[in-house]
Amino acid sequence: MLKSRGHSIAALVVEPLVQGAAGMLVWPKGALKKMRALTQKYNVFLIADEVATGFGRTGKMFACEHEGVSPDFLCLAKGITGGYLPLAVTLTTQKVFNGFLFDSGEQKTFFHGHTYTGNPLACAAALANLEVFQKERTILKLAPKIKFLAKKLKMFYNLPSVAEVRQKGFMVGIELKGRPEDRVGAQVCLHLRNYGVILRPLGNCIVLMPPLSITIEELDFLLMATYRAVEES
Repeated sequence: MLKSRGHSIAALVVEPLVQGAAGMLVWPKGALKKMRALTQKYNVFLIADEVATGFGRTGKMFACEHEGVSPDFLCLAKGITGGYLPLAVTLTTQKVFNGFLFDSGEQKTFFHGHTYTGNPLACAAALANLEVFQKERTILKLAPKIKFLAKKLKMFYNLPSVAEVRQKGFMVGIELKGRPEDRVGAQVCLHLRNYGVILRPLGNCIVLMPPLSITIEELDFLLMATYRAVEES
């Protein structure tokens, strides 16, 4: 498509490594790197939507780092404040910024803005959260938790109702067998409440996105509760 229509395409938008709301679908290894190469070849912007995958969720600060990709735009939110306040930020390159840098008389400046832009309280929460990441070495401490999670997830293949388990860092999708109208995922999540765990499904996919601060013991509790709920539903 880029080869034949690249001259009329402004950008390629991608959720790198994992398509979250689509059901925790994991991209093939190297796909993002190839996308970056193609967008550079045909002079098309690459917009990386890391609203869900950013801030350690995949095991690195940003998912793009896994394949050494630097996008033209980086969209961030959610984890930027640790979930305390809603905040989003769009980062871009100097090249793009310069495209809107004109004398006021030319009226070509990017005058975008809305009522809640630059909310000082949300920005303060984000700065405090970034300090925690640095001070507590959050990304470094994630590695053993991700390894433990991957090991424990293997037991779900023992359950006949499980079709597939997808994982990238702290993003997990447990795909259950069954027709969409059977609402198997919803039934499992309702059953989970009996074990003191609240989850939400994406269709028949059970989603696990535990907080980065979770302990190994809490992670074990979450996984065992989920296993029992799937087994008994």
